[in-house]
Amino acid sequence: MTRDEILRKHKQYLFPSVTHYYADPVVAQRAEGQRLWDADGTKYLDFFGGILTVSVGHANPRVNNAVKAQMDRIGHTSTLYPNEAIVSLAERMARITPGEISQSFFSNSGTEANEMAVQIARAHTGNYEVVALRHSYSGRSQLAQSLTGQSVWRKSLPTGIGGIVHALNPYCYRCPLGKTYPSCEVACAYDVEAAIQTTTSGQIAAFLAETIQGAGGFIVPPAEYFKITFSIVKKYGGLNIADEVQTAWGRTGKHWFGIEHWEVVPDIISSAKGIANGMPMGLTATRPDIAKSFKGIQISTFGGNPIACAAAKATIDLIEEDKLMENSDTVGRHFRSHLEELKNKYPLVGDVRGMGLMQGIEFVKDRDTKEPGTAEATQFQEECRKNGLLIGKGGMLGNVIRLAPMMNTTKADVDSAIAIMDKSLAAISAGALVGAGR
Repeated sequence: MTRDEILRKHKQYLFPSVTHYYADPVVAQRAEGQRLWDADGTKYLDFFGGILTVSVGHANPRVNNAVKAQMDRIGHTSTLYPNEAIVSLAERMARITPGEISQSFFSNSGTEANEMAVQIARAHTGNYEVVALRHSYSGRSQLAQSLTGQSVWRKSLPTGIGGIVHALNPYCYRCPLGKTYPSCEVACAYDVEAAIQTTTSGQIAAFLAETIQGAGGFIVPPAEYFKITFSIVKKYGGLNIADEVQTAWGRTGKHWFGIEHWEVVPDIISSAKGIANGMPMGLTATRPDIAKSFKGIQISTFGGNPIACAAAKATIDLIEEDKLMENSDTVGRHFRSHLEELKNKYPLVGDVRGMGLMQGIEFVKDRDTKEPGTAEATQFQEECRKNGLLIGKGGMLGNVIRLAPMMNTTKADVDSAIAIMDKSLAAISAGALVGAGR
């Protein structure tokens, strides 16, 4: 099909709410490594990877070979039949998950992983209420949308599902309490206790939080945050759920899971995205004493599909063998240093934040007032695309650029991306694009 045919049929046969980036959509045709080509043959450097999902490069041959070999053996059984692929992956997970977390439930997505995490927390504690965070994003189901703390992602859920309350999030750049870190003494963390005391029965099932808020704009909590909140949650009978859908598998550098940077061990981990380099796979992992609390007969038709499991194990093996956690840290620091240089050069950049190869740029119209630069972020994204770089966007105010290159990205790839971002920022700062309606 031609590009125009694809766009016409997309509009005709898919739900109108199935959104895509860019005023002039990128029609993806093929991809390899860090590059993606559109239907017109234009080549792009991909620094968003299918929303932090292509973790070790498009069409990585080592992952693809494992997938092809599994397809030739057995493609699908459902969880009714034990098979080598699912147990091999589960055993691998038990080796890398923190603390005593050693049993897994596989599903198809981060949405399902978060659903299972909440369900099992409720089953184990006998409590129902869950504390989530404002600016969070937990997925597309009714429960996941109820956990989500952004109105734009809740519009299809007018009333929500009961039993969910939202505490303040640790957004240091735009502190909801008007304070400044570290003199604030991490006051936002103590709002979790206030939320429990005032908006719940006082006994909760769980606290669910992204290690770094993804769709919320790559918001990184202070170093003390999770030690404080995890302690509060235990005080009120709850379990701590680390939502690692975007931050796991070495993405943040040095560790398999983002939460390990905060030197705490969660009770439950939920994850997905980069686990299988683009194959549909979700994971909920916990301790055996919690796992056994989930009663009744449980099956998943597609969860733990042998092909997806083979892709996940190959991806994890590759990350370990090629030391990509270390690469995320080393190249991530290189990336961050250049982003800081862009911040110093362009007043449109209000904040740069992130960890490893998960970095965000918050655009502002004025650094003193911090007025959101929503239009400028959109213009920057469009200009980067025009210059051959694909990037993400997010944040409650739509003014945060999300940068998530693959974990085997090189310093040379970063330098190429920085050159494009510099050129794009220069064009916007010169006023060539502001108000152009792009």
